[in-house]
Amino acid sequence: MHVFPALDDFSIAVYVALFFLMFFLGARRPGRGVAGLIAIDPFSYDHIVAATTITLPKTALIGMLFGLLLRRERLYPLFERAARPLFFGALAIALATALSVLQAEHIAAALRETLKAFEYLAVFAAVVLAVRDDPDERSVRIAFAGAATLVSILACAQLFTGATSVLLYEHHPIPRVAGPIEGPNQLSGYLDVMLPVIAAFAMLRTPSRMELPALGIGVVTLLLTLSRAGVVATLGALVLAILIAPSSRKRATALVVAAGTSAGLGVLCLTGLVIAHDFGILWRFSSMVESEVPGSVGTRSELWRAAIALWRTHPWLGIGAGNFELELSKEGLKNVKTHANSLYLQSLVEGGLPLLAAQLHVVAASVATFAQASLREPLIVGALAASAGLALHQVVDLLVFYPKVGSMWWIVLALGVAVSGREEPGRRTSSPTCRAE
Repeated sequence: MHVFPALDDFSIAVYVALFFLMFFLGARRPGRGVAGLIAIDPFSYDHIVAATTITLPKTALIGMLFGLLLRRERLYPLFERAARPLFFGALAIALATALSVLQAEHIAAALRETLKAFEYLAVFAAVVLAVRDDPDERSVRIAFAGAATLVSILACAQLFTGATSVLLYEHHPIPRVAGPIEGPNQLSGYLDVMLPVIAAFAMLRTPSRMELPALGIGVVTLLLTLSRAGVVATLGALVLAILIAPSSRKRATALVVAAGTSAGLGVLCLTGLVIAHDFGILWRFSSMVESEVPGSVGTRSELWRAAIALWRTHPWLGIGAGNFELELSKEGLKNVKTHANSLYLQSLVEGGLPLLAAQLHVVAASVATFAQASLREPLIVGALAASAGLALHQVVDLLVFYPKVGSMWWIVLALGVAVSGREEPGRRTSSPTCRAE
């Protein structure tokens, strides 16, 4: 378990400066505040405070919320037709998670997950209100492309500086890149959210110098995570975005995705040749074989069996949010501490039927909401494609457990909803249309 440092004078100064910057943006330029949330999301800078941690994204969100309060934002955009399914879905997840505390043996873990669920609700609300009042598409575009590029560069650098996760191939460690994200599977989930949005902007707006390069290096990085589900889900989401976007620039975007995929496979082959003297590392993407040395994270088959067994002990309210990893020893997994490797199983075992129902509602709404909206808007196309990819990916991985993925997904959902809400007949706002480059 990673131990984070305690607060010191320098870290306090960093958090205070960020708080006031985001407070100012929330009060004066909320659209740029949203861009700030996107840019800061992958970089946590964790420090211990009492029984929890303080991070840059949490500090930025709190500053943004205080700025919006000073601005006296009206809340009705959250109750419009486009926002209602996801806003009330996020609220239902938070309440179902809180309800599971009643059943939890480990109360602190359940409270931590409850606070995280309410944090996602706050992220969604803040972004919807900010964008509806101060749309700034240009800043959002720059933030998406810039953040994805920087994360990808930091991840690719781990081929040379060393990665925290490796895949054993022919008894040789092949690095699995993660960059500033928690792990390679989580990085693939982050890219699953980011890349469809970037691709949609590249197709549906005047081309930017940043977006196609960001898309290309992002796809290369995706392959280097060696996450089978992540590669399938993210490339599938990109294909979906390309198919549904009504654009004459599909060909250029598709070529960049194809080139990035080819380059990523080439780098993997070269890495395998240098480290293991063999090109066969690409078997990873055609094999369903589980790791023979899973370590402290177990295998999916073990975790899924344990999840079903633990759920049966408390089928209505579950065993308590955040409690799955702490209860695994009861199912014979003595040295394993991790989540269930599935959003749907994790929701069922920890929160029972209420939490599973709330999660399934949000997953369905995250696609259906945008399928009914204008596909000429890049934020709508990106939100739809990213949500479809993430829904598939989370069958075999739990990604929203990690705030760098979960918060980013709720930001993308909120951006799509804010754009959809401006199109509703009879809406009560006179916000200008988003500024495009």
